[in-house]
Amino acid sequence: MPLNVEIKARCDDIRAVRTILEYEGADYRGLDHQVDTYFRVPRGRLKLREGRLENALVFYEREDKEGPKDSRVILYQSQPDPNLKEALKAACGVSVVVDKLRHIYFIENVKFHVDAVQDLGKFCEIEAIDSSGKIGKAKLLKQCRHYMKVLGIKDEDLVSCSYSDLLLQKLKK
Repeated sequence: MPLNVEIKARCDDIRAVRTILEYEGADYRGLDHQVDTYFRVPRGRLKLREGRLENALVFYEREDKEGPKDSRVILYQSQPDPNLKEALKAACGVSVVVDKLRHIYFIENVKFHVDAVQDLGKFCEIEAIDSSGKIGKAKLLKQCRHYMKVLGIKDEDLVSCSYSDLLLQKLKK
């Protein structure tokens, strides 16, 4: 299973973050309207991502803590298929749906998401990815912390949980 070290942070000025990423020479992959349907599962999280640029069935396990955290991910690249979604809905049930506009950038093995999430606000994610198993956790952590500084992300901006958890918390209020 590939290892990621990632952070999520609230971000009032996504335009400034995008400007910094462009200055840093990030490879801009585009703006994607993504709908993530989270399913009820006994452990971890299972979501079906439907977008124009990215479509995948994703299972992941991650600590819910602020700051850089390990994430174990299994990613199945899928094509839009309503039958897959219906099968998952029938088998598992839907927990919550996250609707967002996402700007996607890369610098080497580090992926950046600059998100506007419906009903939640604006966020930035940094995801240092070791898909080969050759980079190692220490370097991923170092990359994550480096880009937190570059983007001006402060500890008080960090979010400990997923968008799905934030939405579920909001719905309970």
